[in-house]
Amino acid sequence: MGEKMKEGRIFAQKLSYKEVLDSEGREMGVLHNIVADAETGILTRLVIEPASGLDTSGFKKENDYILIPFDAVKSVRDVIILDSERVKTRA
Repeated sequence: MGEKMKEGRIFAQKLSYKEVLDSEGREMGVLHNIVADAETGILTRLVIEPASGLDTSGFKKENDYILIPFDAVKSVRDVIILDSERVKTRA
């Protein structure tokens, strides 16, 4: 099938281990996994290994990871950019 994809689509395996920044340029960590609703297939959360020194208070956590609502994602390119205002509001 090759690497050619329709615009706006990206394979989940291409997202693994991408650096995650907030919209103010602060390093949040590295993407570990993505959570999807089993019934709808809608992506719901990012599972991020937090950057060392990141204050993780206020984040929903699972083991050593922080959970970020998927709707906080602003863009995905070489890095994943999150909307700073949405990162914790619905975590």
